[in-house]
Amino acid sequence: MFEVIVLAVALSMDAFAVSIGLGSKGNTRGLGMKAGMFFGAFQALMPFIGYLGGKGVLGWVDAYAHWIAFGLLVLVGAKMIYEGLHEGIEEDIAAITNKMMLLLAIATSIDAMAAGFSLTLLDINIYLACLIIGVTTFAFSWAGVQIGKRSGTWLESKAEIFGGVVLILIGIKMLLV
Repeated sequence: MFEVIVLAVALSMDAFAVSIGLGSKGNTRGLGMKAGMFFGAFQALMPFIGYLGGKGVLGWVDAYAHWIAFGLLVLVGAKMIYEGLHEGIEEDIAAITNKMMLLLAIATSIDAMAAGFSLTLLDINIYLACLIIGVTTFAFSWAGVQIGKRSGTWLESKAEIFGGVVLILIGIKMLLV
C-alpha cells in the first residue's frame, strides 16, 4: 500500500501545480473545493481505466509487463519534468469556468491512466487504490489553490518536477522487484 500512497502523491503533483496557477489568478472563493472535486474525481477514475486496460492485455504481455510499466512511468515522469521546466497551460487560463476545469482535469489525469497500468502488477485492492489517489489529489488541489492565492506561481513548476522524479523512481523500483 506504500507504493499506492507514493504514486498518489506523485500523480497529484500535476493537479497541484495547476491549482497553484488557478489560485494565483484571484477570485478563489470556493475554487479550492471546485478544483479538488474536478481533479480528485478524474485522478481517481483514470488509473482505474488504465488498470482495466492493463488487466485486459496482461495475459498477452505478462513477461514484459514490468518493462512496459517502467517505460510508461518513465515517460510520464519525464513529461512532468519537462513541463515543470517550461511554461505550462496555467499561463493561458483567462476565466475559470466549469468547462475550463473539466478540460484541465482531463489534461492533468491522462498521465494517471498510464500509471494505472502499473497497478496491475501490485497486489492491491484497485478500488481502495483509486480512492486514495482521488482523495490525495483532492487535498493537494485544494492546498494548491490556497498556496497560489497567497504566494503566486513560484512553486508550481517545482511540484511538477518533484512528481516526475517520483514517478521515474517508482518505474525503476518496478524493474527491481
